[in-house]
Amino acid sequence: MSGGSAWTGAAVAAVTVGYALFSRRLSTTPVSAPMVFTGFGVLIGPVGLDVLDLGRDAGPVLTLIEAALALLLFTDAMTVRGRDLRTDGFLPLRLLVIGLPLSIAAGWLLAVPLFPGLTMWEFALLGAVLAPTDAALGKTAASSPRVPVLVRHGLNVESGLNDGLVLPFFLLFLAAVPGTLASEEGADRVFWRALIVSTAVGLVLGWAGGRLLVLARARDWATGEWQQVVVLAVAFCAYGVATGVDGSGFIATWTGGFAFGAALRKGRPAKGRPDGERPADLAEYVGGLLGTLSFLVFGAVLLGPVLEHLNWRTLTYAVLSLTVVRMLPVALALIGTGMRLPTLAYIGWFGPRGLASVTLGLLLVEDHVPGTAVLGPVIAVTIGLSILLHGMSAPYFANLYGNWYDAVEADTPGLREARGTSEASPRHHAGTRRLR
Repeated sequence: MSGGSAWTGAAVAAVTVGYALFSRRLSTTPVSAPMVFTGFGVLIGPVGLDVLDLGRDAGPVLTLIEAALALLLFTDAMTVRGRDLRTDGFLPLRLLVIGLPLSIAAGWLLAVPLFPGLTMWEFALLGAVLAPTDAALGKTAASSPRVPVLVRHGLNVESGLNDGLVLPFFLLFLAAVPGTLASEEGADRVFWRALIVSTAVGLVLGWAGGRLLVLARARDWATGEWQQVVVLAVAFCAYGVATGVDGSGFIATWTGGFAFGAALRKGRPAKGRPDGERPADLAEYVGGLLGTLSFLVFGAVLLGPVLEHLNWRTLTYAVLSLTVVRMLPVALALIGTGMRLPTLAYIGWFGPRGLASVTLGLLLVEDHVPGTAVLGPVIAVTIGLSILLHGMSAPYFANLYGNWYDAVEADTPGLREARGTSEASPRHHAGTRRLR
């Protein structure tokens, strides 16, 4: 290990230890793990101590962040059940089917007047990169008991699925940008390998891995600890095989998670073996730690350097992305549902941008997108602003909205927000919920 790499590892370990020692105390404040790690990232990056730099540490940086997103996609997809999108699951369904495409389109169109010189497909890429949400950045907003179950459930399911749903848009837009590696393959080959082949790889490996784990649990062949390892291994196997055939590892892990979860639910754990009840725990913890460390890397290699050259166009787009680009599509998606204006505002505001946007932004750099010099700062500032604003405002707005809901529910029989839904098993999205 080189001297620079050794110092980088030591700095990351020191920050992690420091946060871990005070994590319980910080969990009672509006200061979230992404805030702390992003701030320390800026400190150890090129604009601070210059311990971590993208040009010097590009390989390890990309590996860390891609591994975190792969596990996030797999474990989130594992928890999804059909009932999440049926009956009272109308909220996540509308947010995903209507709100997500509208958010991509809004982000695309609002970029046109602000960044002259970019191509139409580069504008589209910006919209796609900043469309997925990360509920971990506003943890209280999606977990506070003051918030109606219907709203909590909707925000959790949306954030667990929209990062996977945005991947096809991202890959096809990337293939349409001249001068990128994806464009050299052609949109038809990207569609075939990234969407069709990768989906098939994920489904086959996920289902096979899930059925084998069910068999091992039923016959009491595997200890609880090694059952946990199976989930990690299947996720990375799907990612590796899809990448090996020039497909999308992320799409393979996402679809693999669906198949793995479905296969597990068809089986029955061995009686008297509670250690096998939650086989995804280890993957969620590992993904959580990697996801949290990714915010440190984000602060160092993306956000810090950008802050030295901040301009009004970048800041304006970042503000619009967190407000208009999110809130207007949410309002349009929920027309006719009977939900009140405070609910629309609450759901619309809590659309934080996080790990998926960081990863897709770095992939633009890796693929040599011509407009990266403009797109990179916009993506970094939007995510950085989201980490701060959504993290700080989540506890306050959760209480404010909870007070409104309690008052209205008492006087309004049949209130739409009060029609509860059976919540899906809790998502520990990117693990920052556990590590907050």
